[in-house]
Amino acid sequence: MQSYDDDWTDGERAVYDECYRYGTEWAGDPDTPTEDVQHVINLGQADDDSFTDAETDYQPLVDAVTQATGENITSVPASHDDPGFRGFVDGVRDATADEVFGL
Repeated sequence: MQSYDDDWTDGERAVYDECYRYGTEWAGDPDTPTEDVQHVINLGQADDDSFTDAETDYQPLVDAVTQATGENITSVPASHDDPGFRGFVDGVRDATADEVFGL
């Protein structure tokens, strides 16, 4: 289920939407390894405090944000406040059957 922050701009919501779509497509691709899907689910379930202002260079996520923003980036803030990060992990979680990973 898509989930915006109330204070996000229209641009941030658009990035979230694009990353969400990319995440659902990526998770639904039969060529995507289940370990990779589990990794993203674990990122999505982690508390922001455990990231301590970290950035992630996880390639499918970086690709999603690059595609959504049109900017060439090398990392994404590992934070649920970041629309790209949250959109991608929400999309992956929503595309994954609950019984598959025990969500």
